[in-house]
Amino acid sequence: LPDLTTLNNDDLRDLIRKLVEEENEVSYQRRILHGKIDILRAELVGRLQEQVGEGESSLSGVDIDRLTEILTSRPQAADSDEKAGGNPA
Repeated sequence: LPDLTTLNNDDLRDLIRKLVEEENEVSYQRRILHGKIDILRAELVGRLQEQVGEGESSLSGVDIDRLTEILTSRPQAADSDEKAGGNPA
């Protein structure tokens, strides 16, 4: 962080806005990774169940394409404004 005593209010607001945007991007990437992990785990469970003959795949009732689409869609700008506590202009 820069020396905060040297920043005026507008500079502080800009720095806050920049860091909130960075936080939103990191959060988005985290959600994508969690979704991918869930998909891979479900696939592994399905394969293991198939190997031991305990029934049908755990993925049979899940629409993987739709789940992937949801996980890869970008967050709405309004969501970012809300989280930042800002007012949409």
